[in-house]
Amino acid sequence: MAASELIEDEDRVCRHVEVNATAVNASTPPHPPSVANGTPTCPADALTAPTDAHDGGKLSSLMKQNKLINSLSSGLRRHCDYVKISVPEERANRLPKEWWKTGVAFLYALFILIFTTVVITVVHERVPDKSVSPPLPDKFFDYLDRVPWAFTVTEVNGLILVGLWLIQWLFLTHRAIVGRRCFFLIGTLYMYRCVTMYITTLPVPGKHMVCAPKLYNDSTGKIWRILKLLSGGGLSLTGSHLMCGDFLYSGHTVMLTLSYLFIKEYSPRWMWWYQWLCWLLSASGVVCILIGHEHYSIDVVIAYIATTRTFWWYHTMANTHTLRRAPNNYLSRTWWNPIFNFLEGNVKTTVPIVFSWPVALPSFCRQRYRMVGAGRDE
Repeated sequence: MAASELIEDEDRVCRHVEVNATAVNASTPPHPPSVANGTPTCPADALTAPTDAHDGGKLSSLMKQNKLINSLSSGLRRHCDYVKISVPEERANRLPKEWWKTGVAFLYALFILIFTTVVITVVHERVPDKSVSPPLPDKFFDYLDRVPWAFTVTEVNGLILVGLWLIQWLFLTHRAIVGRRCFFLIGTLYMYRCVTMYITTLPVPGKHMVCAPKLYNDSTGKIWRILKLLSGGGLSLTGSHLMCGDFLYSGHTVMLTLSYLFIKEYSPRWMWWYQWLCWLLSASGVVCILIGHEHYSIDVVIAYIATTRTFWWYHTMANTHTLRRAPNNYLSRTWWNPIFNFLEGNVKTTVPIVFSWPVALPSFCRQRYRMVGAGRDE
C-alpha cells in the first residue's frame, strides 16, 4: 500500500477505528479492521519488508514507505475520537425508605416529649411566688399592653400549621426519610428546652398568670399532672397546662417555626402562595405569644435561633454530601453527628419533592387512571 493511497483514504477512516497498515501480497485481500464491543482495536502487526537481496533500491523504498505509514498511523491514532460509553448508576437504593430508622427517631421524639412534661412538673415546684419575685422587666411589654385572646390565636395557628404539615408529609413519596428528620429535630429541640428551663427558672412574665398549687412531696399528684399534661398536648386550650416555669425557651415558638420550615423545605416553588400563607400563620402566632405576655421576649428569640440554626445545620449536612467526609467540616463536630450518620448514612442524594398517594389505590381505580392517561396521550 502506498503512502499516497493512505492519505487519499484518510477521510474514509471511521472515527472509532484506528489505521492498521500491513504489507500483503497482491493476491491476498486486505484484512478488515476489527472492532470489539464498540472499542477500536489496533493490531500490532509490523510491516514486513521483502527480503530481496538483489533489489536494494526497492528495499530502501519500501523501508521509507514503512516509516511514513507508521508515522501517519500513529498520528491518526492520537487524533482518533473515542466515544465514552457511560453506564448510569443504579438509583434504586440511593433513597432507601428504612422505616425502622423512622421508628427509632419517633421513639426518640416521644421519649423527649414525655420527659419534657416531667421536667415541667419538677420546675413548677421551684417557680418563685409572684409576690416575692415580680415579673422581670421586658422591653416588649413596656410598649405593648397584654391582649387576653392573643395566646389563643397562637395555639390555633400552631394546630393549623401542624395539621397542614402532617397532611403534606403523608403525601410525600419519601415520607420515611423526611419523617425521621422531623422526629429527630423535634426531640433534639425539646431536649435543649429541658436543659435550659431546668438550669434557670424564671419568674412568671405577668401578674395575670394563674399557676397550679405546688405539690411538694406528693409523688402521686405529680404523676397525675404529667398524665393530664400529656393528654391535653400541653395546650392551654385544652385546660391541661396550668403549671409555670417552662419559659426559657418557648415551646410554642419551636413548633410554629419548625412546622413552617418543613412546609417550605418540602413543597415545590410553584406553591409560593401556600408557603406565604404558612409564613403568615407562623409569624402571627409568634407575635401573639408576646402580645399575650405568655413568654419573655428572650424566650421567643432563643427558641427561634435554636430552631432555625439546628434545622439549617442538619439539612446542610443532609443535602451537601461532600461535607460528610470533608476534613475541614466543622458541622461534623456537633454532638449529634453520630446520630446523623445513622439516620442519613444510606441517603446518597438530595431528597426530591415528589408527591404520591399515601395508600395504594384499588385495582379498578388504577385501571381507570391508566385509561384516562392513555386517552390524554392520544
